[in-house]
Amino acid sequence: MTHWLFTALLLLATPAASWAMPRHSPVPGGVAVVELGTAGDARPEASFNDLPQPVIRHRGKWVALVGLPLDASAETHTLRISSAAGERSLPLTVRDKHYPTQNLRITDDRMVTPPPELEARIAAEQQRISEWKRHYSTGREPDTRFDLPAAGRRSARFGVKRVLNGEPRSPHGGLDVAVGVGAPLRAPAAGTVLAVADLYFAGKTVVIDHGRGVLTLYAHLSRADVAEGQSLARGEVFGASGVSGRITGPHLHWVVMLGGASVDPELFLPAR
Repeated sequence: MTHWLFTALLLLATPAASWAMPRHSPVPGGVAVVELGTAGDARPEASFNDLPQPVIRHRGKWVALVGLPLDASAETHTLRISSAAGERSLPLTVRDKHYPTQNLRITDDRMVTPPPELEARIAAEQQRISEWKRHYSTGREPDTRFDLPAAGRRSARFGVKRVLNGEPRSPHGGLDVAVGVGAPLRAPAAGTVLAVADLYFAGKTVVIDHGRGVLTLYAHLSRADVAEGQSLARGEVFGASGVSGRITGPHLHWVVMLGGASVDPELFLPAR
Protein backbone atom coordinates (compact mmCIF):
# COMPACT_ATOMS: atom_id res chain seq x y z
CA MET A 1 0.00 0.00 0.00
CA THR A 2 1.40 3.41 -0.94
CA HIS A 3 2.12 5.93 1.80
CA TRP A 4 -0.51 8.45 0.62
CA LEU A 5 -3.24 5.80 0.47
CA PHE A 6 -2.37 4.56 3.95
CA THR A 7 -2.56 8.15 5.27
CA ALA A 8 -5.94 8.73 3.61
CA LEU A 9 -7.37 5.53 5.09
CA LEU A 10 -6.03 6.49 8.51
CA LEU A 11 -7.77 9.85 8.36
CA LEU A 12 -11.03 8.22 7.34
CA ALA A 13 -10.76 5.82 10.26
CA THR A 14 -10.02 8.58 12.79
CA PRO A 15 -13.01 9.84 14.81
CA ALA A 16 -13.98 13.34 13.63
CA ALA A 17 -13.69 14.80 17.13
CA SER A 18 -9.97 14.04 17.20
CA TRP A 19 -9.11 16.36 14.32
CA ALA A 20 -12.06 18.59 13.33
CA MET A 21 -11.98 21.98 15.02
CA PRO A 22 -13.94 25.22 14.73
CA ARG A 23 -12.14 27.82 12.63
CA HIS A 24 -9.93 30.25 14.53
CA SER A 25 -11.60 33.67 14.37
CA PRO A 26 -10.57 35.93 17.31
CA VAL A 27 -13.22 38.62 16.75
CA PRO A 28 -16.32 39.62 18.74
CA GLY A 29 -18.71 36.68 18.35
CA GLY A 30 -15.90 34.43 17.18
CA VAL A 31 -13.78 31.59 18.53
CA ALA A 32 -10.14 31.77 19.59
CA VAL A 33 -8.39 28.41 19.18
CA VAL A 34 -5.42 28.44 21.59
CA GLU A 35 -2.87 25.63 21.92
CA LEU A 36 -1.87 24.99 25.55
CA GLY A 37 0.89 22.41 25.09
CA THR A 38 1.41 18.67 24.79
CA ALA A 39 -1.58 16.66 25.95
CA GLY A 40 -0.72 14.72 29.09
CA ASP A 41 -2.95 12.78 31.45
CA ALA A 42 -4.21 15.80 33.38
CA ARG A 43 -6.46 18.15 31.40
CA PRO A 44 -5.67 21.83 32.07
CA GLU A 45 -8.45 24.29 32.81
CA ALA A 46 -8.99 27.56 30.95
CA SER A 47 -11.13 30.55 31.88
CA PHE A 48 -12.04 33.76 30.07
CA ASN A 49 -14.07 36.52 31.70
CA ASP A 50 -14.17 34.24 34.78
CA LEU A 51 -16.06 31.57 32.82
CA PRO A 52 -14.68 28.07 32.07
CA GLN A 53 -13.79 27.41 28.43
CA PRO A 54 -13.66 24.01 26.71
CA VAL A 55 -10.23 22.34 26.63
CA ILE A 56 -10.04 19.38 24.27
CA ARG A 57 -7.35 17.00 23.07
CA HIS A 58 -6.39 17.65 19.46
CA ARG A 59 -3.52 15.98 17.58
CA GLY A 60 -1.52 15.33 20.73
CA LYS A 61 -2.06 18.78 22.24
CA TRP A 62 -4.46 20.38 24.68
CA VAL A 63 -6.40 23.13 22.91
CA ALA A 64 -8.65 25.77 24.48
CA LEU A 65 -11.71 26.88 22.51
CA VAL A 66 -12.53 30.38 23.74
CA GLY A 67 -15.98 31.84 23.09
CA LEU A 68 -15.73 35.59 22.47
CA PRO A 69 -18.96 37.51 23.19
CA LEU A 70 -20.28 39.99 20.64
CA ASP A 71 -19.56 42.86 23.02
CA ALA A 72 -15.89 41.88 23.48
CA SER A 73 -13.65 44.90 22.94
CA ALA A 74 -10.99 44.85 20.23
CA GLU A 75 -7.91 44.72 22.45
CA THR A 76 -5.66 42.23 24.22
CA HIS A 77 -7.45 40.23 26.91
CA THR A 78 -6.25 37.56 29.34
CA LEU A 79 -6.86 33.82 29.13
CA ARG A 80 -6.17 32.15 32.48
CA ILE A 81 -4.79 28.60 32.53
CA SER A 82 -4.64 26.23 35.50
CA SER A 83 -2.71 22.96 35.23
CA ALA A 84 -0.54 20.58 37.24
CA ALA A 85 2.35 22.97 36.54
CA GLY A 86 0.51 25.85 38.23
CA GLU A 87 -1.32 28.99 37.17
CA ARG A 88 -0.43 31.13 34.17
CA SER A 89 -1.93 33.81 31.95
CA LEU A 90 -1.87 34.01 28.16
CA PRO A 91 -2.55 37.15 26.11
CA LEU A 92 -5.55 36.85 23.80
CA THR A 93 -5.90 39.60 21.20
CA VAL A 94 -9.39 40.25 19.85
CA ARG A 95 -9.60 41.91 16.44
CA ASP A 96 -12.39 44.27 15.43
CA LYS A 97 -15.14 43.12 13.07
CA HIS A 98 -17.91 45.05 11.33
CA TYR A 99 -21.36 43.45 11.22
CA PRO A 100 -24.01 44.85 8.84
CA THR A 101 -27.36 46.30 9.90
CA GLN A 102 -30.69 44.69 9.07
CA ASN A 103 -34.06 46.48 9.23
CA LEU A 104 -37.07 44.28 9.96
CA ARG A 105 -40.78 44.95 10.25
CA ILE A 106 -42.72 43.01 12.92
CA THR A 107 -46.49 43.31 12.51
CA ASP A 108 -47.22 42.40 16.14
CA ASP A 109 -46.06 45.40 18.18
CA ARG A 110 -46.28 43.31 21.35
CA MET A 111 -43.26 41.37 20.06
CA VAL A 112 -41.25 44.59 19.69
CA THR A 113 -42.37 46.43 22.82
CA PRO A 114 -44.04 43.89 25.14
CA PRO A 115 -46.74 45.13 27.53
CA PRO A 116 -45.68 45.83 31.14
CA GLU A 117 -47.47 42.75 32.49
CA LEU A 118 -45.05 40.53 30.55
CA GLU A 119 -41.85 42.16 31.82
CA ALA A 120 -41.40 39.72 34.73
CA ARG A 121 -41.85 36.69 32.46
CA ILE A 122 -39.38 37.99 29.87
CA ALA A 123 -36.79 38.87 32.54
CA ALA A 124 -37.07 35.37 34.02
CA GLU A 125 -36.66 33.80 30.59
CA GLN A 126 -33.60 35.93 29.83
CA GLN A 127 -32.07 34.78 33.11
CA ARG A 128 -32.81 31.19 32.16
CA ILE A 129 -31.07 31.63 28.80
CA SER A 130 -28.05 33.14 30.57
CA GLU A 131 -27.88 30.06 32.79
CA TRP A 132 -28.00 27.77 29.76
CA LYS A 133 -25.11 29.70 28.21
CA ARG A 134 -22.98 29.21 31.33
CA HIS A 135 -23.80 25.51 31.70
CA TYR A 136 -20.65 23.39 31.85
CA SER A 137 -20.68 19.58 32.05
CA THR A 138 -17.68 17.25 32.13
CA GLY A 139 -19.21 13.90 31.21
CA ARG A 140 -18.83 14.18 27.43
CA GLU A 141 -15.96 15.17 25.12
CA PRO A 142 -17.56 17.53 22.59
CA ASP A 143 -17.40 16.82 18.89
CA THR A 144 -16.79 20.31 17.48
CA ARG A 145 -17.50 19.38 13.86
CA PHE A 146 -21.16 20.31 13.36
CA ASP A 147 -23.62 19.50 10.59
CA LEU A 148 -26.24 22.06 9.59
CA PRO A 149 -29.30 21.04 11.66
CA ALA A 150 -31.85 21.76 8.92
CA ALA A 151 -31.86 21.31 5.14
CA GLY A 152 -32.28 24.89 4.01
CA ARG A 153 -30.59 28.08 2.85
CA ARG A 154 -28.56 30.05 5.37
CA SER A 155 -30.50 33.31 5.55
CA ALA A 156 -29.87 35.85 8.35
CA ARG A 157 -26.23 35.55 9.43
CA PHE A 158 -24.77 35.78 12.91
CA GLY A 159 -23.95 39.19 14.40
CA VAL A 160 -26.21 41.29 12.18
CA LYS A 161 -27.32 44.47 13.97
CA ARG A 162 -31.11 44.36 14.23
CA VAL A 163 -33.50 47.32 13.86
CA LEU A 164 -37.10 46.27 14.55
CA ASN A 165 -39.82 48.68 13.45
CA GLY A 166 -37.25 51.48 13.51
CA GLU A 167 -35.95 50.64 17.00
CA PRO A 168 -32.42 49.24 17.55
CA ARG A 169 -32.40 45.85 19.26
CA SER A 170 -29.78 43.29 20.28
CA PRO A 171 -27.58 41.88 17.48
CA HIS A 172 -28.57 38.59 15.89
CA GLY A 173 -27.04 35.96 18.15
CA GLY A 174 -27.45 32.96 15.85
CA LEU A 175 -27.74 31.70 12.28
CA ASP A 176 -31.13 31.51 10.58
CA VAL A 177 -31.87 28.61 8.23
CA ALA A 178 -34.74 29.17 5.79
CA VAL A 179 -37.07 26.18 6.11
CA GLY A 180 -40.83 25.81 6.10
CA VAL A 181 -43.06 24.85 9.00
CA GLY A 182 -42.59 21.21 9.97
CA ALA A 183 -39.11 20.70 8.51
CA PRO A 184 -37.19 18.08 10.54
CA LEU A 185 -34.41 19.34 12.81
CA ARG A 186 -31.42 17.08 13.41
CA ALA A 187 -28.74 17.16 16.10
CA PRO A 188 -25.55 18.63 14.56
CA ALA A 189 -23.45 16.36 16.80
CA ALA A 190 -24.02 13.99 19.70
CA GLY A 191 -25.32 15.52 22.91
CA THR A 192 -27.87 15.50 25.72
CA VAL A 193 -31.05 17.58 25.81
CA LEU A 194 -30.51 20.22 28.47
CA ALA A 195 -33.82 22.08 28.13
CA VAL A 196 -37.16 22.09 26.35
CA ALA A 197 -39.07 25.33 26.82
CA ASP A 198 -41.68 27.70 25.39
CA LEU A 199 -40.33 31.27 25.54
CA TYR A 200 -41.94 34.60 24.69
CA PHE A 201 -39.45 35.74 22.05
CA ALA A 202 -37.82 32.43 21.04
CA GLY A 203 -41.03 30.37 21.03
CA LYS A 204 -40.68 26.61 21.38
CA THR A 205 -37.01 26.01 22.15
CA VAL A 206 -34.63 23.06 22.55
CA VAL A 207 -31.12 23.27 24.03
CA ILE A 208 -28.55 20.49 23.50
CA ASP A 209 -25.49 20.07 25.72
CA HIS A 210 -22.56 18.71 23.69
CA GLY A 211 -20.17 18.73 26.66
CA ARG A 212 -17.60 21.01 28.34
CA GLY A 213 -19.37 24.30 27.71
CA VAL A 214 -20.38 23.58 24.10
CA LEU A 215 -24.16 23.94 23.66
CA THR A 216 -26.62 24.59 20.84
CA LEU A 217 -30.06 26.22 20.98
CA TYR A 218 -32.92 25.95 18.48
CA ALA A 219 -35.78 28.49 18.47
CA HIS A 220 -39.20 29.05 16.84
CA LEU A 221 -40.00 25.32 16.67
CA SER A 222 -43.47 23.99 15.87
CA ARG A 223 -42.82 21.01 18.13
CA ALA A 224 -40.13 19.33 20.22
CA ASP A 225 -39.95 15.54 20.07
CA VAL A 226 -37.49 15.09 22.95
CA ALA A 227 -37.40 15.39 26.72
CA GLU A 228 -34.82 16.92 29.03
CA GLY A 229 -32.01 14.48 29.79
CA GLN A 230 -32.49 12.52 26.56
CA SER A 231 -29.33 11.50 24.67
CA LEU A 232 -29.10 12.33 20.98
CA ALA A 233 -26.85 10.90 18.29
CA ARG A 234 -25.51 12.99 15.43
CA GLY A 235 -28.28 13.42 12.85
CA GLU A 236 -31.10 12.29 15.15
CA VAL A 237 -34.36 14.22 14.69
CA PHE A 238 -35.40 16.13 17.81
CA GLY A 239 -38.19 18.41 16.55
CA ALA A 240 -39.58 20.46 13.68
CA SER A 241 -39.29 24.08 12.56
CA GLY A 242 -42.13 26.53 12.98
CA VAL A 243 -43.20 30.13 13.53
CA SER A 244 -43.49 30.34 17.31
CA GLY A 245 -42.26 33.41 19.19
CA ARG A 246 -41.06 36.67 17.60
CA ILE A 247 -40.58 35.84 13.95
CA THR A 248 -41.16 37.38 10.50
CA GLY A 249 -41.63 34.04 8.74
CA PRO A 250 -40.90 30.32 9.16
CA HIS A 251 -37.25 29.49 9.77
CA LEU A 252 -34.90 27.88 12.26
CA HIS A 253 -32.91 30.16 14.57
CA TRP A 254 -29.77 28.23 15.54
CA VAL A 255 -27.47 29.40 18.32
CA VAL A 256 -24.06 27.97 19.26
CA MET A 257 -22.96 28.74 22.83
CA LEU A 258 -19.31 28.31 23.76
CA GLY A 259 -17.87 29.01 27.19
CA GLY A 260 -20.74 31.32 28.13
CA ALA A 261 -20.91 33.28 24.85
CA SER A 262 -23.04 33.03 21.73
CA VAL A 263 -20.65 32.60 18.80
CA ASP A 264 -20.90 32.30 15.03
CA PRO A 265 -22.30 28.81 14.21
CA GLU A 266 -20.69 28.85 10.75
CA LEU A 267 -17.27 28.55 12.37
CA PHE A 268 -18.27 24.99 13.36
CA LEU A 269 -19.53 23.98 9.90
CA PRO A 270 -17.40 22.68 7.02
CA ALA A 271 -16.02 25.56 4.93
CA ARG A 272 -17.99 26.18 1.74
